[in-house]
Amino acid sequence: MNDERGSPDWLTEDLGAPGGVAEPVAAATARQDPPEPPEPREEPAGGQEPSEGQQDAPKSKAPSGQRRWSAWQELPVLIVVALAIALVIKSFVVQPFFIPSSSMEDTLLIGDKVLVNKLVYDFRGIDRGDVIVFNGTGSWNPPAPVSHPSSDPIVRAYDVTLRPLFSSIAGLFGTPTDQGTDYVKRVIGLPGDHVACCNAQGLVTVNGAPLHESSYLYPGAAPSAIHFSITVPKGRLWVMGDNRAVSDDSRMRTGDPGAGTVPENEVIGRAFIVVWPPSRWRTLPIPATFDHPAFKTAAAAAPFAPLVAGVGAAVPLTWLQRRARRGVQRRRQARKRR
Repeated sequence: MNDERGSPDWLTEDLGAPGGVAEPVAAATARQDPPEPPEPREEPAGGQEPSEGQQDAPKSKAPSGQRRWSAWQELPVLIVVALAIALVIKSFVVQPFFIPSSSMEDTLLIGDKVLVNKLVYDFRGIDRGDVIVFNGTGSWNPPAPVSHPSSDPIVRAYDVTLRPLFSSIAGLFGTPTDQGTDYVKRVIGLPGDHVACCNAQGLVTVNGAPLHESSYLYPGAAPSAIHFSITVPKGRLWVMGDNRAVSDDSRMRTGDPGAGTVPENEVIGRAFIVVWPPSRWRTLPIPATFDHPAFKTAAAAAPFAPLVAGVGAAVPLTWLQRRARRGVQRRRQARKRR
């Protein structure tokens, strides 16, 4: 028989209803561990207790030094990317040039920086009146001497890699013209043009048409004090500076290969705008003097010359073909009658 002493060592919690299910509860006499002491709270400065939002805020703020370091890491990458883009643009699209001489005054002054479009002549031909930059090697300058590579492998590696790179980077800020092999001049005669000076009025003529050049010549300067008469060879250009009294141009190079003319394939591009100094900001359009009807007629007819030649050759060939067909048809009909 079970008595109180022999009763099980657990009690049931009354759910408050007869027949309710009893749930075992830990015995009052079970051994309990003492509760751990609460961790001391860190009080903010000034003795004020933190608010509930401040207590729950996560403390995962990254140190500011790490953010600064990541920015310094990105800076070299940005510089390299910017240089690469600038070098691509300079090599294939637009290149800046400085003007160090007075041969193109007053159109271009000493110290002016111009931008040269290197793609324009891939879409159109060179026009009279264009201000161009060209390489005079082999025409105005003797061919570059053949340089032998250094025997030192370090120097040879520098000449092949770093030297061209540094030269290209320096060229981003502007390459001087009229020094070395690059020149800036205005196109006066195209291939096949007859350029002469001077007519009875003292004007330069192109294919007999006079050029009224007062809009771009140096004030008070004559069109030319040198007399010349030349037919521009195929694939070459006759160029002159706007300050004719001091310009070293085609007139002064008649003893050079090409009789002073320059090859079209040595043209670097067309100078189209002055960008420095800011007070000199201006575009470089073709002067109105080159709108002469004789030039327009020649220019307008040039694109249609291949078409005209094709039509001229096709007409007689078509006529001969028709005559041959008629002859064949007549012979066939004669055979059928027999």
